Amino acid sequence: MLSKKLLPLALLLVSGLSLSLAPPTQPAAKKPNIVIILADDMGYSDIGCFGSDARTPNLDALATGGLKMTNFYNASRCCPSRASLLTGLYQHQAGVGDMVNTRPQPAYQGYLNKNCVTIAEALKVGGYNTFMAGKWHVGQAPEHWPVKRGFDHYFGLIDGANSYFENRPYRPNQKLTIALDDKPYTPGPGYYSTDAYTDHALEFIDQSKSSGKPFFLYLAYQAPHWPLHARPEDIAKYKGKFMAGWDKLREQRFQRLQNLGVVNKNTKLSPRDERVPAWESLSQEEKVRWDEKMAVYCAMIDRMDQNIGKLRQKLRDLGQDQNTVIMFLSDNGGSSESIKGNGFLPEIIEANKKPSSDPSSFTAYEFPGANVSDVPFRFFKHWTYEGGTATPFIAYGPGIVKPGRTDATPGHLIDLMSTCLDLAQVTYPKTYNSNQIKPTEGLSLVPVFKGQSWRGHNALFFEHEGNRAVRQGKWKLVSEFPANKWQLYDLEADRSELHDLSATNPQKVQELTAMYDKWATHAEVIPFEKLSKAGEY
Repeated sequence: MLSKKLLPLALLLVSGLSLSLAPPTQPAAKKPNIVIILADDMGYSDIGCFGSDARTPNLDALATGGLKMTNFYNASRCCPSRASLLTGLYQHQAGVGDMVNTRPQPAYQGYLNKNCVTIAEALKVGGYNTFMAGKWHVGQAPEHWPVKRGFDHYFGLIDGANSYFENRPYRPNQKLTIALDDKPYTPGPGYYSTDAYTDHALEFIDQSKSSGKPFFLYLAYQAPHWPLHARPEDIAKYKGKFMAGWDKLREQRFQRLQNLGVVNKNTKLSPRDERVPAWESLSQEEKVRWDEKMAVYCAMIDRMDQNIGKLRQKLRDLGQDQNTVIMFLSDNGGSSESIKGNGFLPEIIEANKKPSSDPSSFTAYEFPGANVSDVPFRFFKHWTYEGGTATPFIAYGPGIVKPGRTDATPGHLIDLMSTCLDLAQVTYPKTYNSNQIKPTEGLSLVPVFKGQSWRGHNALFFEHEGNRAVRQGKWKLVSEFPANKWQLYDLEADRSELHDLSATNPQKVQELTAMYDKWATHAEVIPFEKLSKAGEY
């Protein structure tokens, strides 16, 4: 038995032993910065690591050091995709079921509603600084601008398209807005939108570095949406490189896609679109004009990649490169749109006749260019075939994204909300500003990033202006408006959707149709022919 003199010492020793055996207090995991980079109207095979002729060393490096998802989807058009990305909902549920047209139906009101939250709103509550630079296009009235939807700072284009060199309306009675935070902004000499978006984004990051908070940056580039505008030094890299013509260019891209493992060996290159003439049928003058268009288009993607390099360098300079997750994707497939009538101003129609390398021009990539951009697929932006909805997707993040992988698991824009909140350890809200918030439709991609098993989606759904689709596993049911005839494709055997199997698989058609109809009711989809026609693009 211990003496009274030794007891205090014994208690001290036991106490010390007890303390030494207690598990050490673990510091709270540092929340990562999160960056989402969105390209505009960029096709599936328009960056180097997905087969392009464009030089994209920075994106290629992100892919090599991270993850490429080859079956990732958008909503096939600019504003619906942006609404879905920002909210984790299908676009109809967020109020942007079509474009930014003003319609009385809540699902088609043309701006984000109050029953959704943006990633910025959710992360801001979770202690993040929130920044955006680039194209907004989900609410044109000032009360719907980014700073009213959770972003601390914003710089960019509120509208859907603009000159890259100035603020230049292109439709009658149109007012386009470039804004800094909540005030209109007038560009000065030397302005080029891709550079300006990045420069302001870096300023926002710089200004916040002393706050001690992580940041969320949504960098929504305008490139390579029409008009085709690039800096002369970038165009010079590509001019003359496309004179072999689009048939050979498509074959070369397809071969690269297969060599890179982006598409499987069962995939076939879709035939040249019927709206595109054979290259050899063009005059020499027409060939030179199209070579220049393709050169300018690649130059726009090249400049976007250069700016992504500037962002990466800023992260290194700030010591944040090892604590930042970067995700990259496009809002829809390649654009077949043209600048020919359709409500364009007369001076814009005239500007469309100029060479694309002229800064005063106003040209588009049209069907021939989009048919190259969307290799190996058929169709384009606006349709719900793979050519309209499939996007390259890259995720990069040291310690979070397992590097050097290609994953064919289907994912969707709706997943980005859940992914960001998972990374930030923030709970998706049931209410926000006293409004009931619709449950998110997405799933966190973090398990995919880490190379872990992922339950994935039972099915993914698509609808835009009457074009419809549902994908479940390898099966995809798709129809185009106004024919409204369901077609069925086995995407494992036929990713390019060349062989319609609906006649031999009527039960599968019936099963997927029932799934689509149930989802359409849930998502508040209205048949396009029944929508009231009002407003403008």
